[in-house]
Amino acid sequence: MAEQKRDYYEVLGVDKNADDATIKRAFRKLAKKYHPDANPGDAAAAEKFREANEAYAVLSDEKKRRAYDTYGHAAFDANSAAGQSSGFGGFDFGGMDFSDIFGDIFGFGGSRGGFSSYGGSAANQATRGQSIRTGIRITFDEAIKGCKKTVKIRYKDECKKCNGTGAKPGTHPETCTRCNGRGQVVVTRQSMFGTIQQVTTCPDCQGSGKIVKEKCPDCHGDGYITTQKNIEITIPAGIDDGQTLRRSGGGDPGTNGGPRGDLLVDIAVSQHPFFKRQGTNIYSTEEISFATAALGGKKVIRTVDGNVELQIKPGTQSDTKTRLRGKGVPSLNNPDVRGDQYVTIVVNIPSSLNKEQKEALKAFAKTCGETIDA
Repeated sequence: MAEQKRDYYEVLGVDKNADDATIKRAFRKLAKKYHPDANPGDAAAAEKFREANEAYAVLSDEKKRRAYDTYGHAAFDANSAAGQSSGFGGFDFGGMDFSDIFGDIFGFGGSRGGFSSYGGSAANQATRGQSIRTGIRITFDEAIKGCKKTVKIRYKDECKKCNGTGAKPGTHPETCTRCNGRGQVVVTRQSMFGTIQQVTTCPDCQGSGKIVKEKCPDCHGDGYITTQKNIEITIPAGIDDGQTLRRSGGGDPGTNGGPRGDLLVDIAVSQHPFFKRQGTNIYSTEEISFATAALGGKKVIRTVDGNVELQIKPGTQSDTKTRLRGKGVPSLNNPDVRGDQYVTIVVNIPSSLNKEQKEALKAFAKTCGETIDA
């Protein structure tokens, strides 16, 4: 007795009222998971892949789906009355073309009838150049106020001898005979669903469509000369550790007239011995004497803009926090807007006192009703 087939909706894991988009998404997920190319030698995966393809072949077609909903699997049995009534009796599930699905998932076109088109030649398309990445370290103050720095990078310039062709002066690059100038070749593979043809970059010309037989002596056929170059970078006020500056067009040149890539500069900010930063706010700690804490007074506070004078209130306790508005970090988006500085006041208790100081404190304690034995 033949093994009973699973319900197609169950195979794809969708509801019977699922729309076409839901069915396609479900099949894509299963096809990617169980495709034989992703599971070489796995018979169980191959069977699940075949089962999913069969279910999708029916449920993705309006007429076949309607026949299946009416007659079930019998709709495709040539020997049954249902198969004869549906008009799909003896339907060949192996004849389906899933090139649109497989192209989305695996990046190649395929069909049983062969590859129909290159879809455009990569050799003639302008391609953006690679970006160049470098790093620079700046001080805490430079990050707050902004500065200019010079970075040294390895930079590609067009070879002046061959004008970027890579060919020896007096000669020209020739059309690649392997890909006929397309920059792509087709690799044919056999699968359980027929012939699959994958488009790949031509290995002879590396996708350029051209072969340089007589190379330029200066650039050795590359078309570019690599040199050391000093680039001045403007670092804006408010830059933070770990952020990256981008200079458009500062990278390697593109191909076929494509634009240059970008220059990316990663910023590392050194720690400050006194200030700490969080976003656009700055945090610091200042000590005051016991007498200033008790009686009040003036205290000079350090800020990134220089010293400012802060009035200490009488009876200030240790760990009191004071806010200095506008003494923080400038905003990168709006340099006129700055964060604040938060100062933590710590009362400094002296570790040693002379005789006069001790007597003064004993007298103070006595007025508070305390007896000091020291």
